[in-house]
Amino acid sequence: MSALLAAALLFVAIHVGISGTRVRYGLTRAMGERAYMVVFSLASVASLVWLINAYKIAGYIQIIPQMDWWKALTDLLMLPAFLLVIIGLATPNPTAVAQEKLVGQAPRGIVRITRHPFLMGVALWAFLHLVANGDLASVLFFGSLFVTCAAGAPSIDAKRRRALGGSAWDSFAGKTSILPFGAIASGRNQVALGEFGWWRPAAGLLAYGLFIGGHAHIIGVSPFPTW
Repeated sequence: MSALLAAALLFVAIHVGISGTRVRYGLTRAMGERAYMVVFSLASVASLVWLINAYKIAGYIQIIPQMDWWKALTDLLMLPAFLLVIIGLATPNPTAVAQEKLVGQAPRGIVRITRHPFLMGVALWAFLHLVANGDLASVLFFGSLFVTCAAGAPSIDAKRRRALGGSAWDSFAGKTSILPFGAIASGRNQVALGEFGWWRPAAGLLAYGLFIGGHAHIIGVSPFPTW
């Protein structure tokens, strides 16, 4: 369990304590942008591999009671999680890597709902599984992913604002939100389903179906409640 704790702390430290902070800018000045990106990518992959392997061998200590109703809720909420992730990856977005120049364009599709769809989808997935599994190892594993995504969104916002300038970023941020439907609920934007296209939601639905159908075979645990 100590190895998992160390891996979780390292994963969070790399993504929250370095990326998007002034530490990053100090490193890029010393190393150059390209060298930094290579080193950061390698460190990210290595820390994730360590985190996954440490989770696999960690002991089982139940700390949250398993609840069938939560498993059922998890099955339902994993659909929007998959839609956020898949549609988010397939939609141009100034918060995505190397797409900063899109900040002057009007938010479209899933970006109207949240300007960080991938992070919000992973955060939802992580939180649902943290509670559904309920053991200490899962709290550390999924908790580190949840914290990274939850803290990563405002961190990216701050990085984009410094890089793009306050006026350009504030105009985009004023029409969008971190929390899904935040800008829509406040009247700063509206849903436009036609901007999603048919294939993005279809890909999300397909990924969700494969997840539900193959979970027991791939992960070794059924996602369904034992009712």
